[in-house]
Amino acid sequence: MPKNENLFSSWAAWRRRTASRLLHLGWRRLQEAGAITAERPGLLRFGRIGPGTRLAFPQGTVFGEPWIHLGDHCVIGEQVTLTVGMCPGLDLGPDPVLRLGNGVVLGRGSHVVASQPVVFGDDVFCGPYVYVTSDNHSYEDPDQPIGRQWPRSAPVEIGSGSWLGAGAVILPGASLGRNVVVAAGAVVRGEVPDHVVVAGAPARIVRRWDPESGWHPPLRTLSPVPVTELSSPDVAIPPPR
Repeated sequence: MPKNENLFSSWAAWRRRTASRLLHLGWRRLQEAGAITAERPGLLRFGRIGPGTRLAFPQGTVFGEPWIHLGDHCVIGEQVTLTVGMCPGLDLGPDPVLRLGNGVVLGRGSHVVASQPVVFGDDVFCGPYVYVTSDNHSYEDPDQPIGRQWPRSAPVEIGSGSWLGAGAVILPGASLGRNVVVAAGAVVRGEVPDHVVVAGAPARIVRRWDPESGWHPPLRTLSPVPVTELSSPDVAIPPPR
């Protein structure tokens, strides 16, 4: 009897392992087939989708794509929402409304909501669950539910080379300069100059770069060494601790 139990246990374990492998293999193939690229746009008809750009599967809510222009070699994570206009089916004119430069990365679960122009420069990197919007609720009328009042809208611009940490929120009218770091969870509004770090809600400058004297306040750690330099034959990589 113990031998039979071992046999049945081994058979059940083998079936579970096989089912798990088949499930993961099937999901991987589904992800590959469902990804959106310039060569395989599926049902989405973007105003432009550059070569090398890829929207991971499953996608989030996407509408107004004729007014969405995606640059070259962008990476759009899973469940990313890209919407233009208050609802699908609107005619928003001849010009793009949402524009991503080349090499933009939008992390998983991020939302970009635009009814006014929203522009990402080149090489903007966004962590997961970043929220960028040109629209915000208004609440002037105390007798109407806030969600039923027409929103306030203003253009948004994010400068090239910037990094938006996980959960950052970029509000209508925000204008970020080049190489701006937005800390995780920060809420940004208004104008942000080049080469600064902002944090908090509302976000405020906590570090800035001066061309003559460097970072203020100074960085607490040394600059990291690129992996490509560490992997050269002349450099010994220290063993892991």
